[in-house]
Amino acid sequence: MRAAIFHEPGSVTAGERPDAALRESTDAVVRVVLACVCGSDLWFYRGESPFEPGPIGHEFIGVVEDVGDEVTAVERGDLVIAPFAYSDGTCPHCRHGITTSCANGGFFPMNGDGGQGEAVRVPLADGTLVKVPGSGHSEVMLRSLLTLSDVMSTGHHAAVCAEVKRGDTVAVVGDGAVGLCGVLAARRLGAERVIVLGRSDPRWKAAYLRRRVARHRARRGGGSGCGARADRRPGRGRVLECVGTREAFDRQCGSQPTCPTSSTYPTNATVSISAWASSSGATRPQRR
Repeated sequence: MRAAIFHEPGSVTAGERPDAALRESTDAVVRVVLACVCGSDLWFYRGESPFEPGPIGHEFIGVVEDVGDEVTAVERGDLVIAPFAYSDGTCPHCRHGITTSCANGGFFPMNGDGGQGEAVRVPLADGTLVKVPGSGHSEVMLRSLLTLSDVMSTGHHAAVCAEVKRGDTVAVVGDGAVGLCGVLAARRLGAERVIVLGRSDPRWKAAYLRRRVARHRARRGGGSGCGARADRRPGRGRVLECVGTREAFDRQCGSQPTCPTSSTYPTNATVSISAWASSSGATRPQRR
């Protein structure tokens, strides 16, 4: 099958890979319908983070082509959303909603197939894949469903971790895909005012036109953000760090160290504040 393959910083090509196939009775094989490039893919492409040469991609939706004998939650022909991490759904971490810390799971493409390919072997299919009801979905709907594989789930989880409530002022650090999804999530949870800290005019305009947000231009090289300082009322300010870099994390903390915050900064990094919530454990879409 054809798939995107990372060779070294600055070098990603489309090449041949072994066909995705069942290995365990809990596996499923998913034919990829739509996939996308994550901002974290660009980190190793630019040489800013380590990554082993091989298949890439962790955001995809597709149609189930084959299932192992123990798979019961999905069947051939189902349209499914695959979150960026696979999990069994039964370990203590999964039962507490932190599926990205599954004791038996992992992250695509650790399974051997990347989401940016023609098909993917999905381990622990029952705990991982989310079936999409109905059929005949439009292209627009499919693209919206694709966001649930990572960016919308992460942005929403950030808003939940920061305890966004009706009437709050929310500062969103970063105007990429996760940041814009954080804006949507904050509004959905009832935020009265949303401030986006970013550098992209087109992205800010998109956020403004859709959700009426304020804008603070972030300066490269540091400096404290405006964050929740825009609202001094006790308990009314929230900060979502939606970039995942140390600079963005420091900006988030400088905005209002005492307000509830959430961050996409890696959990294995050293930080120096007493309490914060991490959205790097973003949960997969939940079945209803």
